[in-house]
Amino acid sequence: MNAVIIQQPGGPEALHLAELPVPVPGPRDVVVQIAYSGVNFIDVYHRIGLYPVPLPATLGTEASGTVSAVGAEVTEVSVGDRVAYAMARGSYAEFAMVPASAVVPVPAGVGLDLAAALMLQGMTAHYLTKSTFPLQPGQTCLVHAAAGGTGALLVQMAKHVGARVIGTVSTAEKEAIARAAGADHVIRYTEQDFESETRQLTDGRGVDVVYDSVGKTTFDKSLNVLRHRGMLVLFGASSGPVPPFDPAVLNPKGSLYLTRPSLGHYVSTREELVWRATEVLDLAARGALTVRIDRSYPLADVADAHRTLEGRGTTGKLLVKVS
Repeated sequence: MNAVIIQQPGGPEALHLAELPVPVPGPRDVVVQIAYSGVNFIDVYHRIGLYPVPLPATLGTEASGTVSAVGAEVTEVSVGDRVAYAMARGSYAEFAMVPASAVVPVPAGVGLDLAAALMLQGMTAHYLTKSTFPLQPGQTCLVHAAAGGTGALLVQMAKHVGARVIGTVSTAEKEAIARAAGADHVIRYTEQDFESETRQLTDGRGVDVVYDSVGKTTFDKSLNVLRHRGMLVLFGASSGPVPPFDPAVLNPKGSLYLTRPSLGHYVSTREELVWRATEVLDLAARGALTVRIDRSYPLADVADAHRTLEGRGTTGKLLVKVS
């Protein structure tokens, strides 16, 4: 089979197409014939070595496809089932072996492209708004990168529970996307200072929560726009890691909360995974949750997908179309 691997950490040029054996499932594993693989920042972090992985490595942590083989002890799915998964590395390939406990069925009304686009970012938006900081009707949140793949889903889920949403974006095109997702207010941070604008929009009170996937360039001001006892949810670092800081600064700013969550800790059991994935995919099947697929790349062009993602030139989800 064809797969995209790295031999050593590096830039997009470190990604190489290689021929590997088709995997054989262990007793509790399934083999999925990949239809689509999602492209996510965690793949970039694996590639550059920020999150080290054993080398050589096949990258990609999210996919949809059809079960082609099952282990002897598998009861969750059967050969021929349409499934999707996230948080299992190796999806930049024509076939991937995945623990049976990690895959979920794809509803009949959801295409495999949509399923691949929703698993990681959809469940991320779900855990952020349902569990990390459970939004309530009438609360106000600030969503950075509100036109991005996760950002637009965050906006939709926040509006679904009745929250007020302020989004930040860089361009007029992205502002239109954020507003279409349901954002009540959109700040173009390239033209306006999001700290002063957010303070003005909240009459100086600040927001209840900031969902921040940007990191280094937004961190300080994100703390400054929180209400007393508000929470900064730092779930990514697209602009780079946040430098070390003294947590004592959280006190004079209003006894703030800071958390750095990850999806893996919010799908740590099969029951929680199925709950999150089912809610996300069912919302999509009903048309209550939409995802913008920016573009799809062939497997051989994964490096170009990484360049696009790192250049922050996306207005939605990037996919690799495998079969």
